[in-house]
Amino acid sequence: MSFEILVNAAPRETRAVLVDNGVLQEVYLERPGRKGLVSNIYKARVSRVLPGMQAAFLDIGAARNGFLHVADIMAPPPGPSDPEPSAPAGDEPDIRSLVREGDELLVQVIKDPLGTKGPRLSTHISIPSRFLVYLPRGERVGVSSRIEQESERTRLRDTITQLAEDSGQRGGYIVRTAAMGAGLPELHADMLYLGRLWAHIREGALSQAPGTLIHEDLPLSTRVLRDELGPLVRRVLVDSPVEYERMQAFTQAFMPEFVERIELHRGTSPLFDLHGVEEEIARALEPKVQLKSGGYLVIQQTEAMITVDVNTGGYVGYRNLEETIYLTNLEAAVAVARQLRVRNLGGIIIIDFIDMQDEEHRRAVMLALQEALSSDRSQTHITTISPLGLVEMTRKRTRESIEHLLCGVCPQCNGRGYVRTAETVCHEVFRELVRQSRLFQSQELLVLAHQDVVDRLLEVEAPVLAELELQLKRPIRLQAEPLYGVDQYDVVLA
Repeated sequence: MSFEILVNAAPRETRAVLVDNGVLQEVYLERPGRKGLVSNIYKARVSRVLPGMQAAFLDIGAARNGFLHVADIMAPPPGPSDPEPSAPAGDEPDIRSLVREGDELLVQVIKDPLGTKGPRLSTHISIPSRFLVYLPRGERVGVSSRIEQESERTRLRDTITQLAEDSGQRGGYIVRTAAMGAGLPELHADMLYLGRLWAHIREGALSQAPGTLIHEDLPLSTRVLRDELGPLVRRVLVDSPVEYERMQAFTQAFMPEFVERIELHRGTSPLFDLHGVEEEIARALEPKVQLKSGGYLVIQQTEAMITVDVNTGGYVGYRNLEETIYLTNLEAAVAVARQLRVRNLGGIIIIDFIDMQDEEHRRAVMLALQEALSSDRSQTHITTISPLGLVEMTRKRTRESIEHLLCGVCPQCNGRGYVRTAETVCHEVFRELVRQSRLFQSQELLVLAHQDVVDRLLEVEAPVLAELELQLKRPIRLQAEPLYGVDQYDVVLA
């Protein structure tokens, strides 16, 4: 496994992608007007408490109020005046015993605004660095589950515990995967940095007014280094000299062993074009995903859930139908896992695999899906295949999908995904002509419509139009409107 990180920096947009052996795996995008809020820390004021939902809405100074569920509140709630650790609650209490309207809280965004929903908030503050995540209100030391060697897990846990005791710094820590093999000096430096940063945040929480951003996460170009740069990353290519210098300085300060892997792209071809990334991103906006065998996936994103339909397409196999279906499903399982990461799809996901009769085949497809999802940074949960060949799964969603970031609602269909046909609109026009003629007196009736509708009225529907003129006893005039959609029309009395 050999990863590359590619960073494309433009004046108003920064994009970063992870590429595994030439295959796009993840896409990150940041624009001034669409910056992610996850990990940002705010001093907030409770604007409304909803006991029926066990939640509260908080004003953080953003366009939409943040949502705070009772499960995401420390008990008692830590305010800016007392941001010290407190014991976590046992059973879920009544939210009215924890917060009241007008209370001021120090909160962190754990999920970006999605659609019409505001950001999700938590009072469980976590501050990441290169090797550690500091939990100022926590109490324990945890180790990333991706560090599998038990001796290394024990070493890291004991080291961090001892360093925390020696420094007298209260709180908990999570040891990140990047800390594997890290020595005492590096871990100690990380801990000191996090301690200073938390002291700065506390000071801001005490001095700033509610609705103020206290701490903002790193910009995308350096954040991707902090989160992704490690021994498995072969190189980092960036196409902006300014960002290159910034990334070099960041790497030199926090991970000097990797500074040689930061490279400036000097070629004449755009970086993303050269590595086929632009084409991959364009394909990630299409519902249909072609498989190498000839089969294909159809991915539909809706407000309620994500659906994935697997089809054999042009793949006819070599032995029998069951073998053809099995091989298609195996390939689809790997492709689905990758598409979820590339498109950043989350929430409830239904995968409609092609029905398989052989129980061994069903198990093998499930294992392939689980294995393909094992490298996904987002938390996933999968159920077994149902008798209908459906797999229900969830993927934790913290930021908007690539489709929502790059696309808007279609002005023609308003997001429905379809428009009425010219034939349907013609019949609606006929009904509207009759309705208007009965309600109002006029010399003639003028129909304003799309060119396709006008053409159909003059050709296929001409006999009906002529009969209607006789019935209404007045002429009907047609006028094409270039700005109208196919299903837009008006009937004007003249």
